[in-house]
Amino acid sequence: MGDYKTTWREKIGYGVGAIGLDLSYGLFYSYLSYYLSSVLGLKEAFLLILTPLARIWDGINDPIMGTIVDSTKTKMGKYRPWILIGTASNAIVLFLLFTSFGMSGTRLYVYIGFMYVLWGMTNTMADIPYWSMVPSFTNDPKDRNLVATVARTFSGFGQGVITVMTPIVLPYLSSGMEKTEDGYSASGFSRWALICGILLVTFAVICVSSTKERHVVYNTEKFSFKKMFKVIGTNDQLVVFMLFAMISNAGWYLTSGTAVYYFTDVLGQSTAQSLFSIIGAIGSVLGLLVIPVLSKKFTNRTIYQISLIMAIAGYALMYLFGPVLNITIALDISYILASIGIGSMFVAQTVFLADIVDYGEYKNGKRYESITFSMKGFLQKMAYTIQTIFLFGGLGIMNYNEQILGGTINEATKTAIGIICFGIPPVLMIISLIIFSTKFKLYGDLKQKVHDYIADKRTKESAEKTAENQ
Repeated sequence: MGDYKTTWREKIGYGVGAIGLDLSYGLFYSYLSYYLSSVLGLKEAFLLILTPLARIWDGINDPIMGTIVDSTKTKMGKYRPWILIGTASNAIVLFLLFTSFGMSGTRLYVYIGFMYVLWGMTNTMADIPYWSMVPSFTNDPKDRNLVATVARTFSGFGQGVITVMTPIVLPYLSSGMEKTEDGYSASGFSRWALICGILLVTFAVICVSSTKERHVVYNTEKFSFKKMFKVIGTNDQLVVFMLFAMISNAGWYLTSGTAVYYFTDVLGQSTAQSLFSIIGAIGSVLGLLVIPVLSKKFTNRTIYQISLIMAIAGYALMYLFGPVLNITIALDISYILASIGIGSMFVAQTVFLADIVDYGEYKNGKRYESITFSMKGFLQKMAYTIQTIFLFGGLGIMNYNEQILGGTINEATKTAIGIICFGIPPVLMIISLIIFSTKFKLYGDLKQKVHDYIADKRTKESAEKTAENQ
């Protein structure tokens, strides 16, 4: 079997699916914290406890889901059925999570806790099969880069819709006396979540109908935690990837999750977040577009290092022009540089995972695509946990809820929000860059050996199937 290449119809159809996933993903990771703390008034301590507990369950649930996907065998393939099931389920839960039905007190805390965990489970049902499909499209490294770039481009667009449109749309969707000073309300979030859920399912249908799983390796082994830990533990590059990606992603999540607090509570200009997000979206698109160009001259390893260095430089400027000098327009412009780095960073991570799947098969003789790709979703959730600890830990220490109820945010809290949003992220990215540069070995001769092994193995498998059919 040769290095077949995907058509543009497949690339775009596949990418469209990422828009819907990131509408749900973006609303959850960028606005849920604000919705729960500032709109519903839940205590920071509750969220500090809930998030780590949910991650413990994700550590069990995500690999199980990966194994289930790996073992699925239908006429549609093993990935596409789960994309439909997962997105439909996640759309329903997204709406319910952002709809409180007038509850308060203990009932509200229990309800939110249950829906919070359920969102993670249903997101896993859709996210794992979606990103696991990348290796099934093509063996060609450059085509994989292009598929991943297209998907990440659409993914960035989905998140851009959330970050740009939410501050604009929410005041129009909100109603009643429960509006905050910025025009947000529980009803507005509920209606916006419903719209995002409908789009999530629509884009998933387009994705599934536009793609084909060309080469699928089915795994009939039953799930066991022993096997799961073996798959993870014996793939040293997967462990390294999880560490450096989790740390760098946590840096970006801190900004995306704290920006609403910065523009609303620190600057007092909630609508200014839309311009900030638009500029960031432009930077992300530029970062995605340069990947195919850079891949002609540089290895994925070098591209990733360049991406992180650009992000670190951008964040340093953002901290200078934001919390230190308070020059908002300069802060916005600096975000372009950081976003270019972040956008290309995410593409490179997706490509790394496809290579890590091949490396696992090269090293152990068996292929576990979905278990490996389930680690992507898990590390993202762990990155979000780091964000939650920094954000709600800081807000809790500053007694943020009491200040919101009192109608005034003091200067110490504003300073803390600025540091969390723009000061901590570059530190995390520097740590990630050091780990990546010293510990990730899947490049050069080793990567070529893995590619040759997989190509030869697929050719033999294709020849054997042809002989059996004759």
